[in-house]
Amino acid sequence: MIDTPTSPITSGLPLFFVITVTAIKQGYEDWLRHNSDNEVNGAPVYVVRSGGLVKTRSKNIRVGDIVRIAKDEIFPADLVLLSSDRLDGSCHVTTASLDGETNLKTHVAVPETAVLQTVANLDSLIAVIECQQPEADLYRFMGRMIITHQMEEIVRPLGPESLLLRGARLKNTKEIFGVAVYTGMETKMALNYKSKSQKRSAVEKSMNTFLIIYLIILISEAIISTILKYTWQAEEKWDEPWYNQKTEHQRNSSKILKFISDFLAFLVLYNFIIPISLYVTVEMQKFLGSFFIGWDLDLYHEESDQKAQVNTSDLNEELGQVDYVFTDKTGTLTENEMQFRECSINGIKYQEINGRLVPEGPTPDSSEGNLSYLSGLSHLSNLAHLTSSSSFRTSPENENELLKGHDLFFKAVSLCHTVQISNVQSDGIGDGPWQSSLASSQLEYYASSPDEKALVEAAARIGIVFIGNSEEIMEIKILGKLERYRLLHVLEFDSDRRRMSVIVQACSGEKLLFAKGAESSILPKCIGGEIEKTRVHVDEFALKGLRTLCIAYRQFTPKEYEEVDRRLFEARTALQQREEKLAEAFQFIEKDLILLGATAVEDRLQDKVRETIEALRMAGIKVWVLTGDKYETAVSVSLSCGHFHRTMNILELIHQKSDSECAEQLRQLARRIKEDHVIQHGLVVDGTSLSLALREHEKLFMEVCRTCSAVLCCRMAPLQKAKVIRLIKISPEKPITLAVGDGANDVSMIQEAHVGIGIMGKEGRQAARNSDYAIARFKFLSKLLFVHGHFYYIRIATLVQYFFYKNVCFITPQFLYQFYCLFSQQTLYDSMYLTLYNICFTSLPVLIYSLLEQHVDPHVLQNKPTLYRDISKNRLLSIKTFLYWTILGFSHAFIFFFGSYFLMGKDESLLGNGQMFGNWTFGTLVFTVMVITVTVKMALETHFWTWINHLVTWGSIIFYFIFSLFYSGILWPFLSSQNMYFVFIQLLSSGSAWFAIILMVVTCLFLDVVKKVFDRHLHPTNTEKAQMYSNTVAFSDEFIALQPLSRARDHLSRLSLLKQMQVSSAWTPCAASQEKQQARLLEECWSEP
Repeated sequence: MIDTPTSPITSGLPLFFVITVTAIKQGYEDWLRHNSDNEVNGAPVYVVRSGGLVKTRSKNIRVGDIVRIAKDEIFPADLVLLSSDRLDGSCHVTTASLDGETNLKTHVAVPETAVLQTVANLDSLIAVIECQQPEADLYRFMGRMIITHQMEEIVRPLGPESLLLRGARLKNTKEIFGVAVYTGMETKMALNYKSKSQKRSAVEKSMNTFLIIYLIILISEAIISTILKYTWQAEEKWDEPWYNQKTEHQRNSSKILKFISDFLAFLVLYNFIIPISLYVTVEMQKFLGSFFIGWDLDLYHEESDQKAQVNTSDLNEELGQVDYVFTDKTGTLTENEMQFRECSINGIKYQEINGRLVPEGPTPDSSEGNLSYLSGLSHLSNLAHLTSSSSFRTSPENENELLKGHDLFFKAVSLCHTVQISNVQSDGIGDGPWQSSLASSQLEYYASSPDEKALVEAAARIGIVFIGNSEEIMEIKILGKLERYRLLHVLEFDSDRRRMSVIVQACSGEKLLFAKGAESSILPKCIGGEIEKTRVHVDEFALKGLRTLCIAYRQFTPKEYEEVDRRLFEARTALQQREEKLAEAFQFIEKDLILLGATAVEDRLQDKVRETIEALRMAGIKVWVLTGDKYETAVSVSLSCGHFHRTMNILELIHQKSDSECAEQLRQLARRIKEDHVIQHGLVVDGTSLSLALREHEKLFMEVCRTCSAVLCCRMAPLQKAKVIRLIKISPEKPITLAVGDGANDVSMIQEAHVGIGIMGKEGRQAARNSDYAIARFKFLSKLLFVHGHFYYIRIATLVQYFFYKNVCFITPQFLYQFYCLFSQQTLYDSMYLTLYNICFTSLPVLIYSLLEQHVDPHVLQNKPTLYRDISKNRLLSIKTFLYWTILGFSHAFIFFFGSYFLMGKDESLLGNGQMFGNWTFGTLVFTVMVITVTVKMALETHFWTWINHLVTWGSIIFYFIFSLFYSGILWPFLSSQNMYFVFIQLLSSGSAWFAIILMVVTCLFLDVVKKVFDRHLHPTNTEKAQMYSNTVAFSDEFIALQPLSRARDHLSRLSLLKQMQVSSAWTPCAASQEKQQARLLEECWSEP
């Protein structure tokens, strides 16, 4: 039986408190999740059973159930669409909750089930669905439906266009019926519930390191105390003194067990050196502190009515430690608002000006004063008008080709897309065929790609208006004349092909393929058209920072189309290797194209992007841009946004074909960097070269990248972005990385980086939902890092160091006391003090500090990005700083103990009756000095004082005195011992005790204050200089209010100039001369009578 030196309640209560608070927090979050689950799983749905609709809960849906979904309802399972209220069996859905895309997507039922629009007809349906096993990919589904109709089996392919995903919402359709194929945890939404990798901040890692050090200190103190106890007891008079005789059992007990028992007893006695309450305080600080980001009006975007969001509060302090920023381009640096600017048709460039296409510069055959061409496409309605008044005079044999080329170009733009339409009578979209008389002004286009929307809208402005589609019929208006095309096949876009195509049948019966995509995927497939001229124009567009697409077409003979149709049917109905077979079919179809031209749309930069990137660079943060755009476009945007600047030496690693070629290029770049006497280098890498570099030359590639101030990676796949960040993360320096993106393709890099920032842009919310923090604009990143990140890091770093410091102050006197009580494990403090020290007496001041501290004015932090360097590399939690706080704690503890011992320990005159202080009075004196000292120490660390700081700081000391008077002034009937009765009152009745308390507190803090003063004046950091400047200005502002009005104006003008100089001092090299001028201005302000 181990005789514990403290009661189990004393040791267990702090631990119980920490566990209870954590359990309440976790339990509350679990309760919210439980309610959310119940809301989803218990949602009412209607299923078809026994010829009627039966109401049930969504969790009761089984595979094979036919479910009815009404407009604006959420799909409760993955359903294969059977029919809708429309004749063609189509419906519109939005998948914003799944992939963040807010556009409307069209899903269609197979023709045999589309006509079954009543419950009775559906109940009599006999069909079998064969599909693949459940998988997480939202955009992949392969299956087929075998329908038994009049004793005959009809096989229809099922693809993603037939699958309605759980979590998506039905829009613009009154009702649909679908059969459940995946339910519960087998739905694609559930399979995407992946727990994100746990991100741990650098502060947490430092805390764990410090904790191990303190654990070693605890074990060392316990071992030393145990050894010294037995060394002391080697003398017989101390082993068994006359007043404390051993029992027979104690004499015969095992010495080894006794040693272990004593060691464990000392561990219990000293265990308070481990700051258990630190973890719950840190949790509270992170949770409560995260609200300040959402409350910051400077991070609020009024146009979109979006404020900053915090998805995880565990990484607040990591915002102050960023070394690398990886950012997407489109939608992150740019607005993602596409505007059609230029195009190239048959080798001639045009610009759009006020809805008219104007050639770029006069052509050799142009007539003066008539540069406008295709004004509303009037040439398409009258060939004679084209011949007589066009700015392009052509020979008669070329007129038909010219007309056909321009006609097909804009028809391709209007037909080759996945754009959906909503009009002013949105509820009636599916009620019948499209009305050809519908004005284009009543149409509103929706597209998954903003490029597609911009192109269709541009074609409508020119004169070719896409009206819509119904029952596989696409309708366009050309100058008011309606044309219908039957949509035969859609060859969907994918990242490997980088193009999409449609096959349509014109009224004349000819079958055409229209294709559009990146120039690298279209031009190699072309055998006709102005290929070289278009290639030059595409490069020119890219140099202007415009996004380009090439347009081409192919006309099929009846025999060719039969082969195309057969191959597509076989590929789409295959259950095995469907994707490979589709890729082969697409390659077979998309060849021998005739190039029509190219389009160029502009995506303008967001506001203050250049200033933000420059500020990041001044803060010592390297910025990498990772984009899927082509080389010329990406470089142009990098130059315009300040990522690259004109004086920077731009290095290139592009168009590498082999490992050896890539390695040689990397070695040449490394030599150039060493030989060039240029301060800054920039590097451009494309996706293909990057794959080669990462395959076998990672070390060489990283060596080149680390010496570059800015890196641009173009033609990047989403997984390549994550690989690049991973490569930087595991480099020897172990830098802190931050990734910024706005689209679903940025999620992988956002999750890979230490800190992920989602931009709430126009590509949906998937990036924002998967990020740690979400902001509306890239420019908000500067305040998020330089102000919030700086504050959070300073606060939590001080909190961590202070907790270890005050626990050293707490337990070291307990260790020293054992030398005076023969290591008998006698406790120095009362058990109530042991319990409440970390919970009540010293907890609130540091918590409020960690929430409200602003050691520098926020405007100064944002205007002086260089201050960010003062806290980089986790400097405030370095071993040097940690040792300073620990040694400070030990020195203060020695002063507490030996100061109390020598001043008060042996003085018989203190109580006025000749009695000396007892051990409880001595321990209470030490504890009183300690509580006051550590609280005032926190006050010395505080720069930003509010009424809350004053309340908790001085209130904690007052609370301690009131509690002690109350606790020691009453005989407590439920306490087994009354050791503290009248002790505190007796202590405070002695004037010498008050003198000793004041003397020891001043002695402890005096050396600390002197060190701070000398450091600030002899070796001030940039942050400390900023503190002095901001404090001077703030004090001078208050001084103005005390002056007569006549002199106040003069003071105000001088101080206004002073503030401007201080704010700009971080941006100019001549800080010394500015400091002298600032001092002169201040002296003039104060010297006037």
